[in-house]
Amino acid sequence: MMYSSPTPPTLSFHPPLLNTACPWATTRDDIEALLLCPSTGAVTTRTSLLDGFTHDEALHRHVFLDPALGGGPVQEDEPSEPEHQHEHEHEQQKQKQKLERRAVGSLNSLGYSPLTIDTYLAILHDLAASLPTTEAPSRKTIIISITDAEPAHIAICHERILAAAPELPFPLAVEINLSCPNLPSAPPPALSPSALRCFLDVLPPHPRLPLGLKLPPLTHPSQFAALVDDALLPYASRLSFVTATNTLGGCLVFEGAGDGGLLGGMGGAMLHPLALGNVATLRRMFDERPELSHLVIVGVGGVSDGDGYKRMRRAGASAVGLATGLGSRGVRVFEDIENDIGSSWGEIRCVESSSSIDPAIRN
Repeated sequence: MMYSSPTPPTLSFHPPLLNTACPWATTRDDIEALLLCPSTGAVTTRTSLLDGFTHDEALHRHVFLDPALGGGPVQEDEPSEPEHQHEHEHEQQKQKQKLERRAVGSLNSLGYSPLTIDTYLAILHDLAASLPTTEAPSRKTIIISITDAEPAHIAICHERILAAAPELPFPLAVEINLSCPNLPSAPPPALSPSALRCFLDVLPPHPRLPLGLKLPPLTHPSQFAALVDDALLPYASRLSFVTATNTLGGCLVFEGAGDGGLLGGMGGAMLHPLALGNVATLRRMFDERPELSHLVIVGVGGVSDGDGYKRMRRAGASAVGLATGLGSRGVRVFEDIENDIGSSWGEIRCVESSSSIDPAIRN
């Protein structure tokens, strides 16, 4: 018997490259730069709460890592002494490029955005008014990332986004981030099927906008089975996509010769193999279950060049997101990826089959 159920709205955009929710998608200027970048097909806002997150500069920090140093912080070379000003400027540029090439890993103890969901909606209204409606940036998909400790607050955030949608030119989608590893008093609900179901319960049975979940990295078959069968399957008609994966918590980097270190979530190059495994496993499990085969996977973790993009698509991602590369190189990282692959966005086959890549994104 064929499975038949209402299909939720599809998350579809081109090119299939975007930023993920991160510190470099916090402000109006951040979001505008991402909108204007021709190599992104969508923009994800930094994860926001109904009432905002209390950001503490002393506690909530990030550092870029160099895998060649065993995951240690990126370090500058000893500068040479130039004789002339133009040599000094050239040396500075070389140093900057070296640091960018090394800064492909990251570790952070960050929480969420200090800006509220209402502030982000106001930013989008302001950007919509400043962009000509005939130009591509005004039609770029915006994924609004939200979270909260209370499921009822998630429902309120979603309702406010729905209310704002008709007044905005951007196609909107909603990502519910339930996977941040850096809050000791709030373990990620996405790691517990029973906790996750409390949040999925408040989502509309027949959503009008694409809804998705940002997932934590999983490491054991039992975790995948619990997530897919106990949490996602009963709510299949409410979900359009998943973002896989968030950072891996409980990681430590020492920042100098002293005792001080930064404990938090690891992202970037060191996470890449685990992220690929998560994407491939989820794609296979979704395709084995007709109820979940419609789910789009936004693959995230350690992509900073064309080869990383291709690997993520090959693993089964319909679109590819990144954050560490954006933080270390700015929006140029997206243009570099497009140049690396020669705009061959849709020619990369998934590991299982090309049918598991959403045709609307692949073409």
